[in-house]
Amino acid sequence: MSQRPQPSRKPPHPRRIQPEAQRERLQKLLAAAGLGSRREIEGWIAAGRIAVAGRVAQLGDRAGVGDPITIDGQPAQLAAARGAPRVIAYHKPEGELVTRRDPEGRATVFARLPKLVHGRWIAVGRLDLNSSGLLLFTDSGELANRLMHPRHEVERVYLARVQGELSNTAQRRLLDGVALDDGEQARFEFLEPTGKQAGANRWYRVGLREGRNREVRRLFEAAGCRVSRLRRIRFGPVELPRDLAPGRWLELKPAEVRALHSISTPAGVVRMA
Repeated sequence: MSQRPQPSRKPPHPRRIQPEAQRERLQKLLAAAGLGSRREIEGWIAAGRIAVAGRVAQLGDRAGVGDPITIDGQPAQLAAARGAPRVIAYHKPEGELVTRRDPEGRATVFARLPKLVHGRWIAVGRLDLNSSGLLLFTDSGELANRLMHPRHEVERVYLARVQGELSNTAQRRLLDGVALDDGEQARFEFLEPTGKQAGANRWYRVGLREGRNREVRRLFEAAGCRVSRLRRIRFGPVELPRDLAPGRWLELKPAEVRALHSISTPAGVVRMA
C-alpha cells in the first residue's frame, strides 16, 4: 500500500518590507506621521530606540508606511489617514518648560495642550524657562522641521526689557554682528527702542532669523546689558493675539496654516481672529 504524500509546509513568510521605490528616510517618514520632528527622531535612531522589522535602525535607513516599525518596543502608528496639519498658538507663561516631562516635577507646556487622537504635538522651537509669549505647536513633523530649519530664516520678533542703556555704537554692533560667548557670530535683524522706560530698564523690539539657545539674551549680554524680561510676539507670519491669556491656546485657521507652509516666500503678517 503506497503512502499518501503529505502536504508540504511552507516556511512562514518573513515580515514584509516595502519596495525601495515606496520607501523614504526613516526620520522623514516618522516626522510626516506626527511622531516628532526630524531632529528629534534622528536622536531616537542614534540612541537605538527605533527598530524596523525587528532590527535596530541606523541613521540613513529607509522604510515605508507598511513596514513594521517600533519605538521603544511599541508599534509606531503610521497608517492612520491624516488630514491637513493642525497648528496651535500657545501663550507660554514664565516658569514653564518646553519639555514633555521634567524629572524635577516642574510645570511643562505640554500639560496644557489639547489631546490628539493620532500623533502628538511637536513644539516649533523653544522658549527658555524665564521667557514668555508665542509658541507654536503642530502635529506635522514635516511642517515643524520646515519652520525650524535655518535655511528658511523664519523671523522671530521679541519684546525685551533690558537693564542698562545701549549706546548708538552698541546698537550698531548688535545689528552688524557680534561674537557670542561660544565664539559664534550673531546679530539682530532689527533693534527698535519702544520708548517704554522704567528706571534703569528700557524696552526694545528685536528680530532674529534663527533660533539658537537664549540668543536674544546672549546678544544683549555681549553688549554689556542684561535682559530682565523677554516675550516673543511673532513667529514668521503669526502674531501673538492680544486677547490670548498666558497658559491659553487657540488653533490656527486653514489660511493661517497655509501661510506657514509658504514660509520660504514673502508673506504678510497673519493676525488671528
